[in-house]
Amino acid sequence: MDYNKLYSETANSMKASAIRELLKIIAKPEIISFAGGLPDPNLFPEKEVAQAMQNVMQNTPREALQYGTTEGQIALKNQLVKLLKDSEDIDAATEEILVVSASQQGLDMTARIFLDRGDAIITSSPTYLGALQAFSAAGADVFGAQSDEQGVMPSAIEARLKELQEAGRVCKFIYLVPDFQNPNGLTIPESRRLEILKLAEKYGTLIVEDSPYRQVRFEGIAPKTFYKLDQGRGNVITLFTFSKVFVPGFRLGYVVAPKEVIQKYVILKQAIDLCTSPMLQLAAAEYLKSGHLFTHIQEVVKVYRQKRDLMLEMLEKYMPKEVTWTKPEGGLFLWVTLPENINAQEMLKLSLQEHVAYVAGVDFYPARDAKYNDLRLNFSYSSPQQITEGIQRLATTIKKLLA
Repeated sequence: MDYNKLYSETANSMKASAIRELLKIIAKPEIISFAGGLPDPNLFPEKEVAQAMQNVMQNTPREALQYGTTEGQIALKNQLVKLLKDSEDIDAATEEILVVSASQQGLDMTARIFLDRGDAIITSSPTYLGALQAFSAAGADVFGAQSDEQGVMPSAIEARLKELQEAGRVCKFIYLVPDFQNPNGLTIPESRRLEILKLAEKYGTLIVEDSPYRQVRFEGIAPKTFYKLDQGRGNVITLFTFSKVFVPGFRLGYVVAPKEVIQKYVILKQAIDLCTSPMLQLAAAEYLKSGHLFTHIQEVVKVYRQKRDLMLEMLEKYMPKEVTWTKPEGGLFLWVTLPENINAQEMLKLSLQEHVAYVAGVDFYPARDAKYNDLRLNFSYSSPQQITEGIQRLATTIKKLLA
């Protein structure tokens, strides 16, 4: 059977995740991996999760084991309303929230709802690889806006918006990860967020705010979210997830948007999977109601701060002077820039020979902006000993290429 003639245009255009493919290669125990974006499993609140699930099965077993509403279990949505108010001072009604199977499903749904093949969107450059995959699968024409040490530049976004306007095209949305961005770890200052909001209003486009890392802040004061700064004007859709601050295995996230937009998401989700697991939603509601989340986040922040500090210390100690890196105030990643003559994608083969892995930066750029001398390092998953040894191995690889 020749399946190629039967596949859809979308299926034929899809590419495997560079990170997921790499994780298959680096499963060997001798390899130290900075490649994934995995939380530290030693921090999972196993006892509290077990208790929450036990409570669900004792108190609401039929609701937990039955089909649920597409919009999300009301017990969880009520807790999300409280969480948004307590943590972000966001006043959201339950009708403005949709529970999804983590923010990756939210990204896929956003692409399907807003994009026809060939439609233009703007992202920061670099940006989250999983978002680029979702948007590319929908046939988006992705325009990157340049970033500096404070994240994406409003002037670069406006230049792209003008370019599209002059070509008679509409930018469907601007996609941003404003806090501790994946991959570079940078945070957009509040002043820039306000500038970008004004641009969105001026050019009649949306901002899709992806916020998986926001609560993992080590230092400094958090800028207000785009959603909060928008003050209910309807220019922002925000995606949240519990994967980085609770447990990724639950695959729980939620979309916050105007009611009429949420209705479009609901109709699409009915066609995709009917509903997100009621059992896991109710367990998450129990966990939130118990008040454990903020205590857990404090422990996550403490441990990840120590790991970030150690990785920065080891980079300073072992890297040659030609190499630079970001110093994130939170999150899970930092971004390393090599001399322009070193291709990080090609260097990965040598790095694996030294038994250390990373993700080449080229995979995080829209196609128009491809650069080859960057790489992403994750510090949340590895142990302190692995961070120390792994950075030495990586530095050894780079020094060989500079010799």
